[in-house]
Amino acid sequence: MDGDDRDGQRADEGAGASAPPAPWEFVLPEETATEDLGLFLSEFLCPGDVVALSGGLGGGKTTLARAVIRELAGDPRLEVPSPTFTLIQPYTARDGRAIIHADLYRLRDPDELVELGFDEMAEDAITLVEWPDRLPPRDAPVLTVDLSLRAEFGPEARLARIDGTGGMRARLDRARAVRRLLDRSGWDVAERTLMQGDASSRAYERLTKPDGTSAVLMIAPPRPDGPPVRDGKPYSAIVHLAESVHAFVALDRGLRALGFSAPKIYGEDLAEGLLILEDLGSEPVIEAGAPRPERYAEAVRLLAKLHATPLPPVLPVADGIEHVLPPYDTEALLFEAELMPDWYAPAIRDATLSAEARSDFVDLWRAALQGAVPDRPTWTLRDYHSPNLIWLPERDGLERVGLIDFQDAVMGHPAYDVASLLQDARVDTSAEFELRLLGLYARERRGRDPAFDVGAFATAYALLAAQRATKILGIFARLDRRDGKPGYLAHLPRIEGYLARNLAHPALAGLRDWHAAHLPGLVSPAPES
Repeated sequence: MDGDDRDGQRADEGAGASAPPAPWEFVLPEETATEDLGLFLSEFLCPGDVVALSGGLGGGKTTLARAVIRELAGDPRLEVPSPTFTLIQPYTARDGRAIIHADLYRLRDPDELVELGFDEMAEDAITLVEWPDRLPPRDAPVLTVDLSLRAEFGPEARLARIDGTGGMRARLDRARAVRRLLDRSGWDVAERTLMQGDASSRAYERLTKPDGTSAVLMIAPPRPDGPPVRDGKPYSAIVHLAESVHAFVALDRGLRALGFSAPKIYGEDLAEGLLILEDLGSEPVIEAGAPRPERYAEAVRLLAKLHATPLPPVLPVADGIEHVLPPYDTEALLFEAELMPDWYAPAIRDATLSAEARSDFVDLWRAALQGAVPDRPTWTLRDYHSPNLIWLPERDGLERVGLIDFQDAVMGHPAYDVASLLQDARVDTSAEFELRLLGLYARERRGRDPAFDVGAFATAYALLAAQRATKILGIFARLDRRDGKPGYLAHLPRIEGYLARNLAHPALAGLRDWHAAHLPGLVSPAPES
């Protein structure tokens, strides 16, 4: 999405569970199986994690640690001796992350760790600790691995018992689910490379087989509701954000059934929120930060075809499972607009709004949005902008526009997605270019539907483009102030320009005056008649 449009506070994982899950136990028949376990564990370890390796002498702790370190370092021949005498041995992963291997067998007093600077070293490192019972309690996520010799299963057999705290158990279970999905989908031999994600909680990996065939692994575990923020509802429920991959699967298949280039689904685990998707590549519809006109034109034509098609509000997900697209109603649109006075006004404009000013803002928006009620709601993808459009030159016609990131789709006004495209938060689009493509959209829609009302659409476009700019200003301010992501602030001048452009429409005269009075400098006052 344009930002992490979700409430930051979530219920703890597993809240309400009657009992914690049992540890994961299995037999490692020989040393190579222990090394394979190390490769698996390395897939989900993050800076700040602690791996507590327990077990008697000869249990395989150092073998496992060596496998993890070599995999993280990308060097299968890396010398990784036991740090029995040095206590702590640092390494560097291939991506620059710090790794620490510690053996506390000879530790005489916990104060020795202070003298060695252990806490400072481990704060941003992946730390593997043998004999962890001598380690003081820690707040970091801890993966516990206990290895014990089990001769009854073979001369080299070991029993592994794995668990975790601080969210580590959920990561472990998810990693196991990913491995199962890869195995049954035929992608178990693929190399996994982390892809740059978006501002949401989803993660993506590119899967590449030895023959060069690639796919994308989406990791989007179900999210519990956050705390209630209004009328007993969490933020995600008010603005209708998808909380599972069911919505993505339903929209993906619906778009593909219409002939659009959404990614094929090669494998899925709906319960765990895992999908293996067709890799549509990375060729953008922009160049040097500006729109490619011919590619934007095709993206506009795609919307015209989509919006001219009668579309159902309920889509199948799997046998016995359906996804209902919620209405993009006034409640949702208003709540999103309120992100501006809540975050942008105080954080960016240093403006303290009175209760009366805030109430006026809401009332003006409520009245304005009556002009954006659709006669026939359509699928509103919500994130139809350059980061989520992939150009596919080897395909024909509208199929050249690849679609991703549409799981938050709702039933709304067709003007919203047109505004998302033509007033992209990350791309400069001139008013002349925007008007030209609006004309193209109108011609395409009228060609498919002679009754299409251009005037009503133009008004709705201004209203929803202004609402979207208002929302994004609030989201980006929140990402900076609450989430420590200042990079989004660079886009604010562009979005402010879009908002000023939209507020010039007569249907938004009241809101224009409000901005001139309470956020001076964002828009200029209307000239006196």
